[in-house]
Parts: sequence; C-alpha cells; structure tokens
Amino acid sequence: MMNREERIAGGLYGLLIGDALGVPYEFHRPELIPSPEAIEYDPPPGFDRAHDRVPPGTWSDDGAHALCLLDSLTHQKRLDCEDLGRRLVNWQDWGYLAVDGDVFDVGIQTSTALRRLRDGTPAMLAGPNGTMDNGNGSLMRVLPLALWHQGKDAALVSDAMAQSRVTHGHVRAQVCCALYCLWARRILEGAADPWAEAVATFRDLYVEGFPQREELEAHIRPDDPAPGTGGGYVVDCLRSAHACVANGKTYEEIVKSAIRLGHDTDTTACVAGGIAGLIHGLNGIPHRWRSQLRGEELVKPLLERLLAVARG
Repeated sequence: MMNREERIAGGLYGLLIGDALGVPYEFHRPELIPSPEAIEYDPPPGFDRAHDRVPPGTWSDDGAHALCLLDSLTHQKRLDCEDLGRRLVNWQDWGYLAVDGDVFDVGIQTSTALRRLRDGTPAMLAGPNGTMDNGNGSLMRVLPLALWHQGKDAALVSDAMAQSRVTHGHVRAQVCCALYCLWARRILEGAADPWAEAVATFRDLYVEGFPQREELEAHIRPDDPAPGTGGGYVVDCLRSAHACVANGKTYEEIVKSAIRLGHDTDTTACVAGGIAGLIHGLNGIPHRWRSQLRGEELVKPLLERLLAVARG
C-alpha cells in the first residue's frame, strides 16, 4: 500500500513533469505529435518544437503558478488570494518560481488579470469573468490546494473557487477547479471511484438552483464520457485529463496520451499528470523524468513544507 506522503509527492512532481514534458509539443495538431515511444523532454530530431530556447525538462507557467499557490498556502497557512495575486505578479515581472527566472507562455486572461492586480484591483475581482473567459489557467495551478487542505469538503470547494477568481472569474472555471480538487482528495482518501464520488459531493454541496450546479450539469456534464480534445478551454482540459486518466494504466501512459491530444499539451499533461502522480505515487513516475526535471532547488523546500502539513 502506498502511503499518503508518496501520493502527495507524486501529485506535485506529476504536475510539474507533465507540464515540462508537454512544453515542446505545444500548439501542434495531434497528427503532428510523435508516437508515444518518441515523446520525451527532448523531441525527436526534426520535430518543430515549441519554445525552442527553453531547455528540456523545464516547466512553464503551469508549474510556476502551482508553486506560487503552494508557497502562498504554506507561508500564510490559509488561502490568501491577495498574497497569491502578488506572487503571480512577481512571477511575471521577476521570474519568481520559474526555472532560471525565465517567464514564457503566459495566457491572455492571466495577463489581463495580472495587469488589473498591478493597477490595484482586489484579487477576488481581478479575473475576467465573461462567458468567453474560461481558459484553463486557474485549473492548471490548483492541485497544491487539494494536497495542502485540511478542512472539510465545503471549505476545499470554496477555496478552490476563490483562488480561480484571481485570474479566471467565471463560475465555470471555478467549478472545474472545485471538482478537480474533490477528485484529488478522493484519490488521497482511497475512494473506490474517486471521480464519481467527487461529483456526488459537489452535487450534495450545490443542489439544483445554485448557479454552480447549473454550470456543472449544463456545461461540464461530468457523467458524459465524451473525451476532450486537448484544448485550452477549461472544460475541455478537465475532460481531456479525465479521459487520459481513465484510459491509462501508468503515469507514463497517462501523460503521453495527454500530449498526443495536441494543442495545449503542457497544460493537459500537467492537469492529467497531477492526478496520475497521486494515483501511482512518486515512484510510479519514471526515474529518467524525475532526474532530468530542472528546478529541483525550487521544488524541494516547498515539498518539504507541504509534507510537514500533511504529517500534522
């Protein structure tokens, strides 16, 4: 039996490695992605890699934002959205928690939110909240909240939605973050069907008539097994990750299938990889990827603080 600490470490490294693995394949159509056996940090010769100046094994904005959230949680000992907002601004302006301090691949909605934060907008009002403002930028970073959180399900859900509002204010993005955190929590608890139990919990918390419930049923449709397409839309990203996890037997299979969807490869593999790391644990992640991940000096102290919280 895998212990809780190995799962937590697997979740954190799983998202960072999934992100880093997906970076060079971003923006490509699925038919242009190499075969599964050829997918590594360094793509095969001749592949037109995205972010060509970025060394193999480097996480992108996804991993940096997740670490910003984790650093904030373990310092503040609560979710402090103003503090999170400042850290995200520091990431963009100064390279905080980016490997080599190199910032790349920031999303449009996130850029808008960070500009509002610089101008003095309260963090909970900074994220664009129109129907078209439903990118996956808050979903990609939220897993550390589920790994750190000690409160009841209702508090976890509330915090997951609140942290989304810093950059992605629409209720649909908020609900995706909440459902993802419940999914992760149920895995940590050893639930027989973590996804189904997470959905049931959300429905218990938000009965019919609540806008959160309407978004769940009308747009996320968690009972619909239709796979995602690896796109940047938050619902598609969550669906893509769920399908990859459901169909993959190992961490490696899951993240490679996420990348094989093409398009937003780093974020799909990050979101799927975090869940895969929880399921398979740190030792279930191939050693070659763990040993070649850059930025270990940034991750290690944060993981130690996270595990200290888990030990109580």
